[in-house]
Amino acid sequence: MAAVLGCALVVTACSGDSEPPSSSGAVEEPFVPVYDSTLAPAAAVMTLVPEDATVLVVTDYDQLRLQLGLAGLTGESSAQERETFARRAAREAVVFFPGLLLADDQQLRDDYGFSQDDVAWEARFGTPTGEGFVLGLRDGLDLDGVEQAVSDGVGALDGARLDRSRLLVTSGTTDAPADSWAADPARVALVGPSAAATYVDTGCIPYDVAFDDTDADDLAPAPAAELRSLDELNAFSVSYGTELVTVRLGQVRNDVFDRARLPEILPRTDPEFALGYLDPVADPSGGRIGYQLGDPDVAESLARERRLPFAVCSA
Repeated sequence: MAAVLGCALVVTACSGDSEPPSSSGAVEEPFVPVYDSTLAPAAAVMTLVPEDATVLVVTDYDQLRLQLGLAGLTGESSAQERETFARRAAREAVVFFPGLLLADDQQLRDDYGFSQDDVAWEARFGTPTGEGFVLGLRDGLDLDGVEQAVSDGVGALDGARLDRSRLLVTSGTTDAPADSWAADPARVALVGPSAAATYVDTGCIPYDVAFDDTDADDLAPAPAAELRSLDELNAFSVSYGTELVTVRLGQVRNDVFDRARLPEILPRTDPEFALGYLDPVADPSGGRIGYQLGDPDVAESLARERRLPFAVCSA
């Protein structure tokens, strides 16, 4: 600011000079994020997630259908195809929650002409005061039935809003993108390309949460020292495919190797971490840890309950 003011004084004092003032001191307009449906759902939805949200979970049903060889499945598909997808998704992939519309699926299908299988992706987030969600609807869906179901307050749609232009059903979202998660570039950078499921957490995990009420003070000297040597962790994400898991801790992390081996030196989680996350590979420059997906139910349970040793807070 002092430099800008100084330049302004010089220009005033030399107003008779023929050389035009430099534009290098121009004040840039503040960045205001805009919803972009071409982005992966976990990135696109951040413009709608309130700034005070602490956890975001996204299920990309279209990506999951593609990975399971059932691309193009919709509510108009046969009952056999829809049942095959539900069965394989439950067995082969990480699915944090049943689809938000699943409890009222039959009523929505019979009375309103759409169902859970017409949801392209789903996001849920938690704030200190409550929860919210966003449903991304598939292209080509007749929205009249959706609008009527929202108006009638059917099940989870009670109190929700339909955005026809963006094919979204929302609840608890922010209308101010400048005050959303998308306003923080570091948070946006935590999500990568499309993944079947994505978990984003805005903080590290306290030791007694990650290890089920155990006390870090009871650790032996060697693992305690490892815990103290970790760099601070402000946020992280985990992206799940049907075979691979990618953990993002932020760009250029010198402690990714240390964090990758924490499950080997710290107490066991319940269920055991190694059953869900296999063969870690660390990437310091990208701040990433890669795993082979083991048991999807174990991987999902550990993330949902925040029992993830690689994300534990430093001592």
